[in-house]
Amino acid sequence: MDKIVIKDLEVFGKHGVYKEENVLGQKFLVSAEISLSTRKAGITDALELSVDYGKVCQFINEFMQKNTFKLIEAAAEHLVLGIFAHFELIQSVKVTIKKPWAPIGLPLDYVAVEIERSWHRAYVALGSNMGDKLKYLEDAVKAIENDVNCKLLKISDIIVTEPYGPVEQDDFLNGCMMIDTLYTPQELLRFLQKLESEANRVREVHWGPRTLDLDILLYDDLVTSDDELTIPHPEMHKRAFVLEPLKQIAPNAIHPLLHQRIRDMI
Repeated sequence: MDKIVIKDLEVFGKHGVYKEENVLGQKFLVSAEISLSTRKAGITDALELSVDYGKVCQFINEFMQKNTFKLIEAAAEHLVLGIFAHFELIQSVKVTIKKPWAPIGLPLDYVAVEIERSWHRAYVALGSNMGDKLKYLEDAVKAIENDVNCKLLKISDIIVTEPYGPVEQDDFLNGCMMIDTLYTPQELLRFLQKLESEANRVREVHWGPRTLDLDILLYDDLVTSDDELTIPHPEMHKRAFVLEPLKQIAPNAIHPLLHQRIRDMI
């Protein structure tokens, strides 16, 4: 991946644990390593096909002046989120914030925090078979689309499917969506569970009826499993109501364990 590098931009801010730091302020040095494809800009010499590093510097300067954080860890995290929100072509960002005048009572060059964040491609299945099914799905899609840590890229048609499992219940509405997300897998899981909870999802019967069901199917090419989350979803390859809408939006996506394209799994 190509990179644009900003090194030790000098800015003024009022970040720190101590009251005096929040009142008087001090100097900070901010570096940013921005990853994106610069090929089209390089071939055409068109700035709109790249990221204007001058505008990035101005954004960093204004952000550090307008906001106040106790921790430079928090300053870095929120700064990165703002950079992603304002510059859509960026795929990943590494930010370093140096604090040369850190009040520790000992001589040093600086204290620094460095973080790196990236967009990750995820596929999420959605379903409902209770109440106003379509509204539950539409509300969930809207909430994901409006979250600053997510970009909704594609959504499949909503299909009607018979319930899966031994429990007698109403038919489901099912679909899939493709998103880019800054969330880690665990963070994405918690975010989706929050949306389920807001839709009054009750987990009483396995494979039972539910107002809203949101499952992470794939996350990049990650293979992982713990007590809370398994990726790829362990049942996805067995479920036509997952594969059919997923095929519609990502036929060439590859299952990282089965090494098959979605279009070949149905």
